[in-house]
Amino acid sequence: MPLSTILRRLPPDAATGLRTGARHSLAELYRPADLVVLGLGVMIGAGIFSIAGQQAATMAGPGVILSFMIAGIACLLACLCYAELSSTMPTSGSAYTFTYVIFGEVWAWIIGWALILELELAVAVVARAWALITVRAITGFGVRLPYQNVVEDVFVLFILVVLTSVVALNARVGLRALWVMVAAKLLAIGAVIVVGARYVKVANFGDLYTEPKPPATPAATVLDMIVGQSHAFGWFGVFAAASAIAFAYIGFDVVATAAEETVNASRAIPKGMIRSLVIATIIYLAVAVVMVGMIPYTGISPDSPLSSAFRVVGVDWMAHVIDIGGVLGLTTVILVLIVGQTRVLFSIARDGLMPRRLATISRRYHTPTRVTLLIGVVAILLAELVPVFTLQQLVVIGTLFAFMFVAAGVIVMRRRMPHLDRGFRVPLSPLLPALSLVATLWLMVNLQVLTWAWFALWMAFGLLVYLGYGRRHSLLAQPELPSLNHSGGRHRR
Repeated sequence: MPLSTILRRLPPDAATGLRTGARHSLAELYRPADLVVLGLGVMIGAGIFSIAGQQAATMAGPGVILSFMIAGIACLLACLCYAELSSTMPTSGSAYTFTYVIFGEVWAWIIGWALILELELAVAVVARAWALITVRAITGFGVRLPYQNVVEDVFVLFILVVLTSVVALNARVGLRALWVMVAAKLLAIGAVIVVGARYVKVANFGDLYTEPKPPATPAATVLDMIVGQSHAFGWFGVFAAASAIAFAYIGFDVVATAAEETVNASRAIPKGMIRSLVIATIIYLAVAVVMVGMIPYTGISPDSPLSSAFRVVGVDWMAHVIDIGGVLGLTTVILVLIVGQTRVLFSIARDGLMPRRLATISRRYHTPTRVTLLIGVVAILLAELVPVFTLQQLVVIGTLFAFMFVAAGVIVMRRRMPHLDRGFRVPLSPLLPALSLVATLWLMVNLQVLTWAWFALWMAFGLLVYLGYGRRHSLLAQPELPSLNHSGGRHRR
């Protein structure tokens, strides 16, 4: 097998031009404000009510506030890299297509395969979490639910069927619903910040540093293998917590998958990603300050930190607000994840690396209905039949793997293709992209060794799929198909 075959690169013009006929192009739907809502919809879920308290209680103490700042900076570096490549190649494939143009087909497939793992598993994990929180919210109002495990399974099926149908049948309805739900959950978060701020005591912050000690539940991470026994709290704890917190910010990259459906995408997508990430970081920081300031970190319950904190200060009714906010938060996360997964798989199929029938746009609904329904069915099977909570770190490693290629892609593309129009440029390149690479590697070495092993197996299986199917069916291997620069389709915006 010639190396040139698997390393063939997609021409830059073809990345944003019609490649497979008019039935495979997406209609413009999003405007700049919609992209911010899309980003907030996926980045702010139920974790905003728990992650600060969990990390303060178990890893960083009051220094969790610094952890949020460090994580925000690390994700901002990755976001800037995504912004430049999205402005140059505004396409629904996101990191998959960027890699196809810059590094070649086999690397593009590897990134696409990692994104499939990330997004599909994330949908299943969040749907299962949504069911748990919904049951908790209902029982919190005094309603007794017999056979709770069965009820949770029914709720998982319900939410995935409803949201998959929304994405498959009417993208505009989904966008309107997203606006309403994001607004509602921001109101709930605003209530938490405003009410909680009344009970903040400066003494609870200390000097943001606590003495190191062995962690309560040590995990076998790659970093542990390198440096030996890790510690909770102290500066090591602050940085270790930053790695966990960074996972909450992950999701801004999904905004890039909306590029083909965005008006003036080369400028709107970078602004949408950066603005949504900055807003999410500010909101997370505000909740962290309130959480740490309300009660001493030693009194925080890792299981339900905010709810228990409000009960300690005598504001029991806020637990209901938090539960409702959690349900709304996870609903929007599932919705946006399905949209992002649909667009990535659509792009891979459109390029022929998966069956091209999946890239057909419904004439009636003007959406990639087939691929959306497939994603929904697989998510239901995963959420109902697989213990997805034990695999959720795979979501993270798939995302970070793509971050590495995007950061490297900025550096390589500047050298190979300096002539391309860019609606946004990463400042201080190649320094900031290189720092993004280092920050991403830091986050990755804080993942468990077992996660790396499962990820390696998934990628090895994906490589076999590519060699057995994608390499031969790739659009670049089919000279009889219409030109990649077909004049009747999408044009560079």
